Amino acid sequence: MNLQRPNANDATRTTNRSRSVVPMSGLCTRCLDGCTGNCEVFKATFRGRELIYPGPFGEITAGGDKDYPVDYSHLNIQGYAMGARGLPEGVVGDPDTATFPSVDTETEYGWDIKVKMKVPIFTGALGSTEIARKNWEHFAVGAAISGVTLVCGENVCGIDPKLERDASGKVTSAPDMDRRIEIYRRYHQGFGELLVQLNVEDTRLGVAEYVHKKHGLETIELKWGQGAKSIGGEIKVNTLERALELQKRGYIVTPDPSSPVNQAAFKEGAIKEFERHSRLGFIDEESFYNEVRRLRDIGFKRVTLKTGAYGLRELAMAVKWGSKARIDLLTIDGAPGGTGMSPWRMMEEWGMPSLYIHAAAYDFCKILADKGDRPPDIAFAGAFSSEDGVFKALALGSPFCRAICMGRALMIPGMVGKNIDQWLKEGKLPNTVGQFGSTPEEIFVCYEDVKNLVGAGEIKNIPLGAIGIYSYSEKIKVGLQQLMAGARCFSIPAITRRELMSLTEECARVTGIPYLMEAYREEAMQVLAG
Repeated sequence: MNLQRPNANDATRTTNRSRSVVPMSGLCTRCLDGCTGNCEVFKATFRGRELIYPGPFGEITAGGDKDYPVDYSHLNIQGYAMGARGLPEGVVGDPDTATFPSVDTETEYGWDIKVKMKVPIFTGALGSTEIARKNWEHFAVGAAISGVTLVCGENVCGIDPKLERDASGKVTSAPDMDRRIEIYRRYHQGFGELLVQLNVEDTRLGVAEYVHKKHGLETIELKWGQGAKSIGGEIKVNTLERALELQKRGYIVTPDPSSPVNQAAFKEGAIKEFERHSRLGFIDEESFYNEVRRLRDIGFKRVTLKTGAYGLRELAMAVKWGSKARIDLLTIDGAPGGTGMSPWRMMEEWGMPSLYIHAAAYDFCKILADKGDRPPDIAFAGAFSSEDGVFKALALGSPFCRAICMGRALMIPGMVGKNIDQWLKEGKLPNTVGQFGSTPEEIFVCYEDVKNLVGAGEIKNIPLGAIGIYSYSEKIKVGLQQLMAGARCFSIPAITRRELMSLTEECARVTGIPYLMEAYREEAMQVLAG
């Protein structure tokens, strides 16, 4: 494992003075009285709780960088010199028919009523964070034109400054939620969908009832957690008035904005922001089934579940209860994770790492299937960013895994495209971009594809961040086609666990994927004996 520095990281904008560091504590081996910093202990001396989070909060995305003993890089993909599986019915595989551009990357999920996606990826939860709010148009349009599902995360209604509620506290108007749904639908191409997550606060507000009645949404998602943290989601606000407003709405706000001491500290400039937290959820089997029934009675055609990097007990609950409740998609997140709005040390040190929890998820689904029960369709999440990771996860979870949930990897292209637009307007295009041209048509390799998709008259309304997401999705698609063709898998259902090999014996023990010197050995011996 690489040396971790728990007392200094770029995410928290802290550094060690000394080149020698105590591995366990991350403190410099020689701590000097008079040092001007800037380790985490030094900075926390005067900024305290602010050091819990990556920063600047709301302006960056951050992901945990802990190096785990085994991860997806310890798996390699098999390639074959013969055969072709997954071709359309009646098509015989030969060099003219089994070409990599002919690989079908479409996937689908759902118990009865399916949702199809052009590429087996979809966004992580883009909820009440400032990053999601200010980039929503880029994210939503990008997902819509790419033909993938967009997850609108928790608390969007609850933090809306223009939220209106009835006498019972239920939402009657949530303009920001309306905006988010309408933007996605405006460019929806028939693939993927927009679904909304529910947490404790959303349920109390009646968000499910609101989005179904006003917008006719077909899918709603329950949430047990995520790969970055095991507590409720948070945002930060930088005005006392806003903090008090959110506290009155029932949120946990820290430090307490109603405290005269904290109000004085804010006015003096010591406290610069307040945190809004969601409550912890509490689950039990019967209440879970009751909630799924309640949501279906409201009219939702699909109910999905997102669970975090909890241990094996909670994973088994999600798989078993999801099967009994006929959940339409179970997304299983692994550590590390995060978009930069989670406690940094929790992102680094909490939860089951992705490969471990995904390997266990396959085991649990297979146990149910062997008993004759149908496991829910599942998706894996947890630090995926490239087509090889998508292939490996689909193969590891085959035949139960239908898609891969991507957090930061699907956000970054939206932000990059948005910034390119701004740089063009300001005449400050960096050479990293300017070397490809000076207009969107020259810079974005997929510009004409998007123009053909939406029409020549509409392309001017497409934000460049959306074209960025489309371009990134296309890269994933083509790269996946190449890997699948090399493994002779010409459709997503054709991918099996046999397309993987473990590079270490420890990886083989964790995943059940054969060590590379054992994989296909029996077949090799048959060839030699022939």
